Amino acid sequence: MSSGGCGGLLRVDPKTPKALVIAGRVTRPDVPALCAELESLLYDPEGRARDPDVGVDCDVGGVVHVDLILVEAIARLGLVTRRAGRGRLRLRNVPPELRNLLHMVGLADAVNLREQG
Repeated sequence: MSSGGCGGLLRVDPKTPKALVIAGRVTRPDVPALCAELESLLYDPEGRARDPDVGVDCDVGGVVHVDLILVEAIARLGLVTRRAGRGRLRLRNVPPELRNLLHMVGLADAVNLREQG
C-alpha cells in the first residue's frame, strides 16, 4: 500500500487534543482496559503527566450499542480524567441515544459533550 507524497512536513498544532477512540460494543470487561488506555495518554511510564496543557478527547462516534455499561465506562473515564487534573472528560461525536442516556442518569454535566470532532 502506498500513498502520495505530501510535499513537506505536516504541521501539527501542539495543543491539538489526543483522542481515545471507543468503537463497537463496550462490555464490562472492556472498562479497565479503556481506563488504562486513557491513563497511557495522560501519563508517561514513570507516572508523570504528559502535556498537561493538551486535552484528551474521547471519540464515541463508533459505538454501536448504547447501554448502562457504556455509561459506566464513561463515568470511570471521567474519574481518570479528573484525577489527572484535566477537568471534565470531553466526549465528541456523541450519538443522540448516548446523549439522552447521560442526561437521564444525571451524568451529562459531568462530561463535556461535543457535537462534532
